[in-house]
Amino acid sequence: MSNVDHQALVLRLFLRLNRSQFKLGLGEYMAALQALEGGFGDDVDGLEDTLKLLWCHSLEEHSQFEPLWQAEKAQLMAHTPRKPPFPGGQTPRLTQPEPFLETLPDPEPPPPRVAPLDQRPEPGLGAVPIQAPSRLITPEEPSTLQAYYPISRRSMVYNWRYLRRPIPDGPQDVLDIAATVQQVARQGFYLSPVYKRRDRNDARLLLLVDQNGSMTPFHHFTRDLVETAKDEGSLDPDHVQAFYFQNVPAGTVYQDTYLTNPVELRAVLDSCDAGTSVLLVSDAGAARGYRAKERSRGTIRFLAQLKRYTTLIAWLNPMPKHRWVGNSAEIIAHSVPMFQMDNDGLSNAIDVVRGQVLHSPYSASL
Repeated sequence: MSNVDHQALVLRLFLRLNRSQFKLGLGEYMAALQALEGGFGDDVDGLEDTLKLLWCHSLEEHSQFEPLWQAEKAQLMAHTPRKPPFPGGQTPRLTQPEPFLETLPDPEPPPPRVAPLDQRPEPGLGAVPIQAPSRLITPEEPSTLQAYYPISRRSMVYNWRYLRRPIPDGPQDVLDIAATVQQVARQGFYLSPVYKRRDRNDARLLLLVDQNGSMTPFHHFTRDLVETAKDEGSLDPDHVQAFYFQNVPAGTVYQDTYLTNPVELRAVLDSCDAGTSVLLVSDAGAARGYRAKERSRGTIRFLAQLKRYTTLIAWLNPMPKHRWVGNSAEIIAHSVPMFQMDNDGLSNAIDVVRGQVLHSPYSASL
């Protein structure tokens, strides 16, 4: 059992379940790999229990899972080389001398016995045994699993450059051509150029990022989103704040991705004003497809509280738009402009948080 490659077993079973009409996506596969890295499923039986908890959500799926699991486990174990009982893979020879055996000639076989003619059965029409021709069956190999990248880091950097709120607050060293021409026309001669102050980006951004749970497969993208906003965009790093929550930002949010450094939500909201841009990043329940009333009500309550401070609010959902129908994401999308996490979605979300009005950001008829 210890020689079985658990990651290979998970991949083969994932592909086979997808062919059996299981509703599994990249999130479920990444969650299984995260469970393996976390120490869940060190043995085959523990791995089976872990995959049932992650991938099976009904009794029917449990009944379909069991035979496919046994088949893939048996097939993978059959191709797994066993550990030789001795180093080098050779069995030690016997040191005792072989006993002397006298070679005797082989006895002659007895002659075939032929039945008399009167006792032989008469020929008739009977079933003739037919052997099916052998057919070489190529063992099915798991295909390469393509990675899912909703948006690249380069696209994030490019889109953050559009979040700007310029104010003339820098040094007065920028040539103002229009003012210089007006001064020359008014005075009738040229004395000196007119300079204006350099613009400074005064945009302030608050990122509220859903962490853990169904958002675990998207940690790579949320981390890039926060890093590019702080370090690689046109924003002042001191004007970018990122806080983390799980499912619903209610009561307490956290300053770290491990959710160990809590901060009161009211203190975070008190630092906002009418010019603060707020971007929420969460699947809003679309990853698992649940329609949780508590989550929907808690999120709508939080949005109503947030709108007392600022109306520059947008929601970025890592799940595609057609996966919002019938779950909590569909309800929340009617309370806040929600966009899927891709290049166009991030661009539209930034347009909203910088003050532009987009018509019909979400339509229930997908």
